Order: sequence, then structure tokens, then C-alpha cells
Amino acid sequence: MVNTEINHIFDNISKRVDEKGMSINALEEKAGIASGSIYKWKTVSPTIRSISKVAAVLGCSVDDLIT
Repeated sequence: MVNTEINHIFDNISKRVDEKGMSINALEEKAGIASGSIYKWKTVSPTIRSISKVAAVLGCSVDDLIT
């Protein structure tokens, strides 16, 4: 995955978190992933498992977050 694609995932998550009125940290907690994980996705590709958990909390599909 190219770095700009990774940033796109983070941007999509940030936008949806803002729309839900929650923080990245609250999202991580609700999704059951380690604190700081989503911020790391700015430079490192997330696992399908982690992004699936995030999508479930945000009420969207994985495709919504990666495209």
C-alpha cells in the first residue's frame, strides 16, 4: 500500500469520528484496539481485523474506510 493510500484511510476514519462526535481514542477503546493504533495508520497499514473492528463501531463497511 502506498503511503497516500494509508493517509486516506486515516482521513476517512477521522471524518467519520468527527461526524459521530467522538474522539480517535474513544473509537480505539470501543473497537478494542490498542491506544494509538489508528494514529499509527498514517504510516503503517492496518490489519483487516483492526479495520473491521473500527468499521463496526463506526457503522460502516471496511470498503467505506479504505476507498
